[in-house]
Amino acid sequence: MVSSHGVGLTLADDPPIVGMVHLPPLPGAPGFDGDREAIRERALEDARRLEAGGVDAVLVENFGDAPFYPEDVPKHTVAELTAVASAVSDAVDVPVGVNVLRNDVAAALSVAAAVDAGFVRANVHVGTAATDQGVVDGRAHETIRLRERLEADLAVLADVHVKHATPVGDQPVERAALESVERGLSDGVIVSGTGTGEATALETVERVSEAFDTNGIDAPVFVGSGVTAETVGDVFEAGADGVIVGTALKEGGETTNPVSIERVEGVVAARDPGAGDY
Repeated sequence: MVSSHGVGLTLADDPPIVGMVHLPPLPGAPGFDGDREAIRERALEDARRLEAGGVDAVLVENFGDAPFYPEDVPKHTVAELTAVASAVSDAVDVPVGVNVLRNDVAAALSVAAAVDAGFVRANVHVGTAATDQGVVDGRAHETIRLRERLEADLAVLADVHVKHATPVGDQPVERAALESVERGLSDGVIVSGTGTGEATALETVERVSEAFDTNGIDAPVFVGSGVTAETVGDVFEAGADGVIVGTALKEGGETTNPVSIERVEGVVAARDPGAGDY
């Protein structure tokens, strides 16, 4: 996997699996229970279990902060995320990424640069999406310039037709993916289903992968939702270069539950379609 910025996920043989560290509600969010230490301990435990199970990277996300700020989270949220991401980065030896929901990529870059992370996820990088937070515009022009100002070797992985949203306009997913890389200068793209844990259509993966091949685009295509031990082989066969997995790695398959090492091991083993049934 090659890009202008090192994602830190280049492997000799296997495409990377990124495991999600879904944070509980942070201070200031409606569901915060008043225990900062519990948030950090949960994040560390999930990250360590993901690494022990064999993932190639972890992605820290303020999943519990609903309802989300559209594009500019408060300063205290940035501070809490930095503290947690720093602890996670110190606790594991795999690359760490940051995603700040709903779409505060400037905050994600700032946190990631501060903790020496490897990549960020941008939910709306180019174009416009109608979301439950309202209309969200891509800010590729700000994101890429901020990265340069920070002098941070951080890859930007950008969602295309992001989940929990409807793209404004009728641009095909493969055209949107091409523009994300060619005009938005993202280092890779993420395609997903309609929501958290929802399967990503294999046809979507194939269309984007084929468009990149046809146009000589040397950037990875990640699948960002709905991957399980039963489907990961098919996803890679369809042309994905990597996957981001959350719900399928949790105890009982529930997104808000702790990570299950056994479930992580099952997805990692099933990365090879010939590895058996899990």
